[in-house]
Amino acid sequence: MNVSDQNRLDTAQRDFLLAGTRRHFFRDTGLGLGSIALANLLASEKNQASQSAHRPDFTPKAKNVIFLFMAGGPSQFELLSHKPKLNELNGQVAPDSFFPKEKNFAFIGKGAKLLGSKRSFSKHGKCGREISELLPHTAGIVDDLCFLDGMSTDVFNHGPAKLFMNTGFQVPGRPSMGSWVTYGLGSASSDLPGFVVLQSGPRGPRAGNALWSSGFLPTSYQGVPFRNTGAPILNLNSPKGIDGTSQRDFFKLVGDLNRQRLETTRDPEIATRIAAGEMAYRMQSSAPELMDIKKEPAAVLERYGAEPGANSYANNCLLARRMVERGVRFIQLYHTDWDDHGNPGENLGAPLEKRCKEIDRANAALITDLKHRGLLEDTIVIWGGEFGRTPMGEVRKTLVGRDHHIDAFTMWIAGGGFKAGLSHGKTDELGFSITEGKVHVHDLQATLLHQLGFDHEKLTFRFQGRDYRLTDVEGKVVHDIIT
Repeated sequence: MNVSDQNRLDTAQRDFLLAGTRRHFFRDTGLGLGSIALANLLASEKNQASQSAHRPDFTPKAKNVIFLFMAGGPSQFELLSHKPKLNELNGQVAPDSFFPKEKNFAFIGKGAKLLGSKRSFSKHGKCGREISELLPHTAGIVDDLCFLDGMSTDVFNHGPAKLFMNTGFQVPGRPSMGSWVTYGLGSASSDLPGFVVLQSGPRGPRAGNALWSSGFLPTSYQGVPFRNTGAPILNLNSPKGIDGTSQRDFFKLVGDLNRQRLETTRDPEIATRIAAGEMAYRMQSSAPELMDIKKEPAAVLERYGAEPGANSYANNCLLARRMVERGVRFIQLYHTDWDDHGNPGENLGAPLEKRCKEIDRANAALITDLKHRGLLEDTIVIWGGEFGRTPMGEVRKTLVGRDHHIDAFTMWIAGGGFKAGLSHGKTDELGFSITEGKVHVHDLQATLLHQLGFDHEKLTFRFQGRDYRLTDVEGKVVHDIIT
């Protein structure tokens, strides 16, 4: 480094340190992007494309994904799965066959009683799908949805089950679906990350940021949490007193130093860091513009139930559409508090009604909006949680709810070449077991990748001496649900 460069670096470093908000600037990131180490999370389209080890194996039907994740496991019996026989046998002790030795539930055991639903169901759309009174707006879009009534998973506790749904494995350390998708396809945006996470509800989901981790993939594929109140990303903006010219000069100089180091070490994380600085500079304008929904027409805000400045699921659904328009590859919405072991009152009570009101209108608006804008054809929208709920009741003092159930539950999926208006899979008359059309979590993951143009067995990454994939060593494409 010559004397001139050293003087430039000393001056820029002094300015940042005097600003008082980036004391650990070099130690944490080397790029001055704050405590969340944004440099390790973001990469430009060019960098992601260069790091992407794969291109589609065949022509994809879709290029974007929105995963609407209902953390806690929504009850299919109150929402999407009408079981008159279960209602008829309400209060009777569940058969012993429901409790074999090898079967585990989180809280209940032999002696648990069947719990019917008192929610009314009616048929809707040309497909005649039965939908609960709790989801009147979803009832209006049933002909656009593909219902998976034979979903199953392997893990019955929340954190591990969320990891299993999102990463294909029940312990932390594996890449998430969003990371695999951006690893395969790269990013379609030069100003925003390829994988964005939005959260709503009373708290964050169990398992936390392991759900959107890039695992052993390069950190450029990790999900980036955006906030819809305040600054979209903490510490993205420059401190007071640092103007655009000095900031750009600083980034350029540090980028040049990083490139010199990259030539020596060939460390891919340094390449990620270089691209991250460049993207972060662009995001100082692109991220606030994205998150500002005030310019959306009043009719659109009304349709979603969105309110500028609010931290809500409705706002996040509208933001998801805006992100698709701007080339974000994978958007994941987490809405929490669906863990209905026992709620006040009958029919799983007022808390369930409140959550349904929070998501129902926005879900329908998102599907309708994407469809009207010609985006649903290229976008896969998935709705569901980590598992379902038991047809047996769980009693907690005076409260009655449902336990976790992994053997049979319902999710829905729309767009991206999935068959609209289809109900795939069936369960027995009590909703305990799948009788046909079983779709395991790994099958869903394999089918998702297939619609994005990938053979799930070929989209791999070598780590610690073996090739890993999203579907682990299982999974098959469910051709019956795709066009």
